[in-house]
Amino acid sequence: MIVLGLTGSIGMGKSATAKMFAEAGVPVHDSDEAVHRLYAGKAAPLVEAAFAGTTEAGVVDRVKLGQQVLGDPAALKKLEAIIHPLVRADADAFLAKHRSAGAPIAVLDIPLLFETGGRNRVDKVVVVTASPEIQRQRVLARPGMSEEKFLSILAKQVPDAEKRRQADFIIDTGQGFDAARAAVDAIIAELSGEKSGKASS
Repeated sequence: MIVLGLTGSIGMGKSATAKMFAEAGVPVHDSDEAVHRLYAGKAAPLVEAAFAGTTEAGVVDRVKLGQQVLGDPAALKKLEAIIHPLVRADADAFLAKHRSAGAPIAVLDIPLLFETGGRNRVDKVVVVTASPEIQRQRVLARPGMSEEKFLSILAKQVPDAEKRRQADFIIDTGQGFDAARAAVDAIIAELSGEKSGKASS
């Protein structure tokens, strides 16, 4: 089974692209969704032990947790040390399940693939990109987003140009979602060893 790492900076269209892989029948593990699930499950008591008062009825309250960790690098590191191994174990179980089911390809949707050293966990990397103008427009259209917040998120992410340099495949969502879908199909066809008649972008 070929394990594809799907990543991209904020506002690049990664979630929409992950959905395209899923719609094409490729199993997709979503790291963000796994965190949500873990916050309502096995991560909750561990988070409460490390950050008292951040859970409600056995579920992590993200607002209360945010108040304790945002802007505090040491607290954030402590939280990541709890969450990252759990998300990784969740992804490993997902891969084992689909490997035994005979899936030819599986996708790990990891927003911080390069930032968390996830490159060695995947066979190929797909980077979702768009122009800086489109990225900025998309992000600033999100509720509760400000220029300052956007710049602080960008500062924590590996630059888009560097991600593209390390990518095996690049999908540019700035060309429109039909073009992105064609690129997804081309990647699947190439990895499945089929001749799709479409050039991989």
